[in-house]
Parts: sequence; structure tokens; C-alpha cells
Amino acid sequence: MAYRPRTELATHNVKNQPTPLDGTNLFWSDPALVEAVSRHGAGWGDNQLAAYGAICGDDLMALGFEANANPPTLQTFDRLGQRIDEVSFHPAYHRCMEQAKSHGLHSLSWSDNRSGAQVLRSALVFMHNQVEAGTMCPITMTHAAVPSLRHAGDWVRPWLDGILANAYDPTSCPASQKTGLTIGMGMSEKQGGSDVRRNTTVATRHGGDIATIRGHKWFFSAPMSDGFLVLAQEVDDSGLSCFLMPRWRADGQRNTLELQRLKNKLGDRSNASSEVEFFNAEAYPIGEAGRGVATIIDMVSQTRLDCMLGSAGQMRQSLAQAVHHCRQREAFGKRLIEQPLMARVLADLALESEAATALAMRLAQAFERSVDPVAQHEHALARLATPIGKYFICKAAPGVVNEALECVGGNGYIEESILPRLFRQSPLNSIWEGAGNVQCLDLLRAVGKTPGAVDALRAELREAAGGHSAYDGHLQRIESALDDNLDNPAAARHHADMIARGLQAKLLLTGDHPWLGEVFCQTRLASDHFSPYYGGFKGNIDTRAILDRTLCEC
Repeated sequence: MAYRPRTELATHNVKNQPTPLDGTNLFWSDPALVEAVSRHGAGWGDNQLAAYGAICGDDLMALGFEANANPPTLQTFDRLGQRIDEVSFHPAYHRCMEQAKSHGLHSLSWSDNRSGAQVLRSALVFMHNQVEAGTMCPITMTHAAVPSLRHAGDWVRPWLDGILANAYDPTSCPASQKTGLTIGMGMSEKQGGSDVRRNTTVATRHGGDIATIRGHKWFFSAPMSDGFLVLAQEVDDSGLSCFLMPRWRADGQRNTLELQRLKNKLGDRSNASSEVEFFNAEAYPIGEAGRGVATIIDMVSQTRLDCMLGSAGQMRQSLAQAVHHCRQREAFGKRLIEQPLMARVLADLALESEAATALAMRLAQAFERSVDPVAQHEHALARLATPIGKYFICKAAPGVVNEALECVGGNGYIEESILPRLFRQSPLNSIWEGAGNVQCLDLLRAVGKTPGAVDALRAELREAAGGHSAYDGHLQRIESALDDNLDNPAAARHHADMIARGLQAKLLLTGDHPWLGEVFCQTRLASDHFSPYYGGFKGNIDTRAILDRTLCEC
């Protein structure tokens, strides 16, 4: 029998399969992000954001797949039996880190004096998280460590210079020999978790700016970093203090911190998290003795903002994948996006994504302005709304990713799609830097102990009064709760939910497209229209208008 080419043996032609969403500029394709950047004072950085948006949608998208398919490994000893505790990464991971550091994702808030710098930096973080969230862990901590390190003495200046340098240097050597530094952190211990006051790790001071630390950390984030902010109990019982622990000692020897293992994690697989023990490891005190929580809280606040940005970014990428798929895929005689029920689901997801983006970027502006001593409103708002946003946005992300995955169907469930990685990643930000209950209780603490916090929240929300009848009713319920001082811990989640929805509605009602805010109020705040499931709301909305602005494929 004569050989027949494979084309003659084909069982079918491949049709009705959408193209991959590759090469998309994650900035210009996202009108909600473009508008938020302009609204909050960083429009001057559009070209920089567009450049990084192109990198994220192309190179970093591909590198993210490689970095997550090849997670880090731990080598505890060298071939001679000497302890080295080195973490090895795939080249794709290093390339992602290089891109992030060279574009200032770790430094812009502190190194660029222009108004809107932190908003610009936040938009960069928002885009990076969409395609490779693992590398954002060390970038986030490096960025967030700066306010805490400023509590230290003059000795910290070379560290700050290295941290703010826009260079990525993965070499394992003393900090003084490197072109750029990264920072990790160690707070949680086995017996305490979020309750860090139960920590048993102890620090002994030896005069001046030196101490030794003995103990352990159950979660030691980014163990390949050059230094770590660590909490330890003072041996003289003065309390919990904050320290900078370098990976290499001042004498050029490896510090005595030993990595026990790397965590085998659900998500965040490109990044390393570890368990560690300290055998009188060298460290430098930061801030006042016994005031460790107060010192490190500056770092925690910044990392909580990044948690919001990360979750909002993951929601955005999931939505983009679903919309792109449904614009091309046909079923039952129409493109999926033209099917009325699918259009409602996608439009509902788009509203959730826009609201998350709006709240995260508004808080980025509040963070930047809060350092101005006359900006009392911004400072108070940032303090109160940070735990609310961190709780609500991070809690919403897994549901959005799941629904987007369902829109794509089986093609979204396989590992060649980015959606499985986003799904595994999506719960992390709700756990990191305090889980949901911790955030909601922190809301109550902010209400009770931050001067002007309640007034700032009222003023912010009242800017949208009269914008929609459902909003006005919702605002009245928030006002009543604030009058009662929100002093019931059991109701803290209810209050956080209510205030978060109010802030999101306010931002959309007063944003560039108030009609979006009106639809948001109709579908979320009007009790007779609300559904707990995407696409299940009552009444009609203009799904086409929402979806037309959702993904500008460029």
C-alpha cells in the first residue's frame, strides 16, 4: 500500500478554538486601570506603564509558565558537607525578578518624588501579578521594608541604598558586595501564627547595634533574600522587638540561620517559602525595644496594599481570559459573548473587577498622600480602609477566578492555560499578612483608636450621596453602624462587607463613568436585585456597554 500523508488521514479540522491571549498590552487593554491611574495623579507615567504592560503581556507571561513549572530547590550542604542553605531558581524566575527591579516595582514609592509615584508603582504591581505573582513576594517585601528600616540608626543607610537600587543581583554574598538587595521577613512561629506575641524566639543584645537571635520561624518568606525583618522577644523581658537579620554576617561569614525545608505550597510555586531555625544568628535592632509590632506595622500596611493589588490583578487577568475566549468561541449558533446569560455573567465579573481595581488604586493614592502631615483625611482613610480592602478584595478573588474558569470551560482547566495557576494562587493574599478575621478585627481597632478615621470614612462616602437610591440606603446603614461604634467583634465581617461595598460603589459613582456605578448599585446594593452568584441578579443591565470597555485587544 502506498504511503499517504498524515493530512489524508486526518479525522477532523480544528475549528472554533479561540486564539491564546498572548502579546496583549496589559495597560492599554484595561480601560479601568488607565482611568484609575489618571484619576489618582499618575497619568504622567502612561508611557512607562504601557512599556511594562507590553512586557507583562508577552515576555513575562511566557516566563511565568516556565518559572512555575520549575519551582525552586533547596541545597542545604555543599559537596564537602559544609552547610550552605542555598535556594536555586530556574532562569525564568531570575528574568522576572530582573524585569520587576529594573522597572522600579520595589522602589518607585520612595525614589521618585513626583506626585502619583506610588500610584504608578501600584499599577505596575497590578500588572505583574496578573502573569507571575510568585516574584511579587520578594519585590513586595523589599518595597515594604523601607518605612520600617527608617526607624533604625545611621548603620542602615547602606542597606537602604542597596534596597532602592534598580538592580537585581542573585549572587549569594555579603550585602556590601552586591549591586542590589532584596528583603524577606519572618514573623509567624509554630505555636502562634498571627498571634505574634506568643513568639518564643529570643534576642540578646550585645551593646550598640548588634544582637543574636535564637529560635525558629514557621513561615520564613523568600529565604534567598539578603536580609530579613524578624520579630523576637527581648531576653530581658522588655517585649517583642524588630530586627534586621542579614543572610551573611558583617565578618563575611554565613549567618547561623538554617533552612529546614521549603514549603510545598498550593500556589506561589515559583517563589520559595521556608521553615528556619536561628542558632544565635547575628541581627541588628530596628526601632525601640519592645515595640517590634509597632515598628514592623509600617511594613505590614504596605504589604497589605500589595495583597489588594495582587488579588485585583488576578481578577482582572481571569476576566480578560474569559472575555477573550467568549468573543471567539461559538455555541448554539452564536458567539458565547452574544448569548444573553453568558453576557450577564461576564458583565457581572467585569463589575467586580472594576470595583476591586478602583478601591485598590484609591488606597494607593491614600497611602502616598498619608505621609503629608496636613493630609489627615488620607492618613485616617488609609488606616481604616486598608484592612477592609485587604479582607474584601482578597476574599473575592477566588470566586471571580473560579467563575472565569467556568466561562472558558475545559480549555481553562488544563495547565497550558494560566487559569489553573491563578486559581491556585488566588487564596494566598487572603491568608498572607493576616487572614480575614484578623483584618476585620483590625477594622474595629482602627475605628476605636485612630483619630479621625470614622470622620474620614463618612466624608469619603458622602461624596456620592444622591448618586443612586440604593447607594443612599446603603450609606444610611453604614452611618447607623458607625454611630454604634462597630464594637461587636462577632459582626466585624458584616461591617467590613458593608463598608467595602459602599467604598466601591462610591468610587464607581464618582468615577469617569457614573453609569457603571449605577449598575453596580443595582446589582449589589439593591436587596431585591442581589444574587450571591455572578449573573444571577434581577433586572436588565446594558451588558454590551460593560463588555465593550472590558478588554481592548491591542
